[in-house]
Amino acid sequence: MSNIFNFSAGPSSLPPSVMERARQEFRDYGGLGVSVMEISHRSHEFLQIAERAEADLRELLDLNDDYYVLFLHGGASMQFAMVPLNLAGISDTADYVDTGSWSTKAITEAKRLTRVNIAATSRDHDYDRVPGFRDWRLSKSARYVHLTSNETIGGVQFHEFPDTGDVPLVADMSSDFLSRPVDAHRFGLIYAGAQKNVGPAGLCIVVIRKDLCGKDREHTPSLLSYGVLAQHKSMFNTPPTYNWYLASLVLDWLKREGGLQAMEIRNRRKAEKLYAAIDRSDLYHSPVQRSHRSIMNVPFTLSESKLEDRFLEVAKTRGLLNLKGHRSVGGMRASLYNAIDEDAVDALIEHMESFEKATR
Repeated sequence: MSNIFNFSAGPSSLPPSVMERARQEFRDYGGLGVSVMEISHRSHEFLQIAERAEADLRELLDLNDDYYVLFLHGGASMQFAMVPLNLAGISDTADYVDTGSWSTKAITEAKRLTRVNIAATSRDHDYDRVPGFRDWRLSKSARYVHLTSNETIGGVQFHEFPDTGDVPLVADMSSDFLSRPVDAHRFGLIYAGAQKNVGPAGLCIVVIRKDLCGKDREHTPSLLSYGVLAQHKSMFNTPPTYNWYLASLVLDWLKREGGLQAMEIRNRRKAEKLYAAIDRSDLYHSPVQRSHRSIMNVPFTLSESKLEDRFLEVAKTRGLLNLKGHRSVGGMRASLYNAIDEDAVDALIEHMESFEKATR
């Protein structure tokens, strides 16, 4: 199975060493004779896992004590509702930046719960870029500013972040979380679904400034209150324990691989190599402006769309899986998350070049 390369956008590949350790511990964790998924979330053994995961994440982000770290249910999509429920009232205003499919989903949900000002959008450019900061129209009374750091479907990414002053900056970092160093202290809240770079689906990590907790609306359900969840250390009810455990293994792996600086170097090298292959080709095309291209998700199209099915069929025979683009945009997409080795990118480029040669 070593010649299988999985480019899935999520759930995505996990590091082989993490999978192997999970396999070894699956039926007997720490000599207990049972699996992690069979022990209480309040047991000494699981509390050690939880504490170690938080400590490793804090170390990776160089995060100070002004922030809580939460490991939650629901994925990032639940945060689309939790953010306005906790940070804004029904008559308040929240600023949102529209850069593609996932930011649009966040906007749609927020509109059910508060007033939304679209501070900037790249819709008129078919979401091929991030709106320039000087074009943003922020509200004077906004309770927060929300952006999506990396659009998984469209393949655009923020390579720098704005200064929003005293207004908390909130970021959905689901598809580029822990892929590069980020100054977390510039944000009031960061959330990320785990299934790209941290673990399996079903877990969401939230990093929230402590002063933003406890401001939820009067009738906010307890399970959706950051303050309640922080007070109970993410264990107001039974958390997704096995997902949390797997995330702890990935966080440990990230540290052993050299941390986020090493990840960024590796990820940029992979992405630059693939974009170079696309740009020198007559068959393949990137729909994203060069300075806004994602290093995590690389969408591309074929100049002859009738060749797409054949491209995917041949790719599968070569062990290259899950390259089909999202159904909303079509084309192809290669997701280059942390666990994707450079060998996978080399194999993909070799396939692309041989396929193009065969079509001439």
